[in-house]
Amino acid sequence: MGRPCTISVIIPVLHEAAVINETVMHLHRLEPAAAVEVIVVDGSPDGTTLQAVSDPSVVQVVSEKGRALQMNAGAARASGEVLLFLHADTLLPPDALARIVEVADEGRSVAGAFDLGIRSDRFIFRIIERLASLRSRLTRIPFGDQGLFIRREYFERTGGFEPLPLMEDVELMQRIKRRGDPVTIIPERVSTSPRRWEKEGVIYCTLRNWTLQLLYRLGIPPEKLVEFYK
Repeated sequence: MGRPCTISVIIPVLHEAAVINETVMHLHRLEPAAAVEVIVVDGSPDGTTLQAVSDPSVVQVVSEKGRALQMNAGAARASGEVLLFLHADTLLPPDALARIVEVADEGRSVAGAFDLGIRSDRFIFRIIERLASLRSRLTRIPFGDQGLFIRREYFERTGGFEPLPLMEDVELMQRIKRRGDPVTIIPERVSTSPRRWEKEGVIYCTLRNWTLQLLYRLGIPPEKLVEFYK
């Protein structure tokens, strides 16, 4: 893939009016290394988050609720050579675009992600970050909160995200791994909000997530796991 590279940033949202503009503005403040198309996909039929978007350049899409469905809907509207799937409460590192372009230009990897970073001074989050970094490098299966990116033609050729209620990011990365196609883990960290850990309790949320991952690997379908997640 040669320059100039266009990156389509796809942000699936549901009731994210409070944070969406900060995330979009942060994308436009990144060190310029590629043309960026921002697509916000709202899973609310009323488009409540889209109504809060202040940037007129943002491509707005209303989709059926479900992160996998929303990300597929955003990908269908995308024009970029690289698709970057970003959570609404996650901010990319300053040189993210340049690093993605480097991976794309090298042509070896079909997908990639960043290391996990959590916006909190609490020491427990440094442990979670390190464990996430180790897991990603050992398994080559990064998660959605790490800023997953993938070549658009490869994403389309492999069928995109399975319409699962949970683990859609893991399923896609596992599919890539089974095909033997390389995934790059970029050492710079994203900066994601600690809100879900703080709301549910750091220990509970972490153990719950680990348990879900284990059960999924043991073959428990996501349709059953989602009830446990809730």
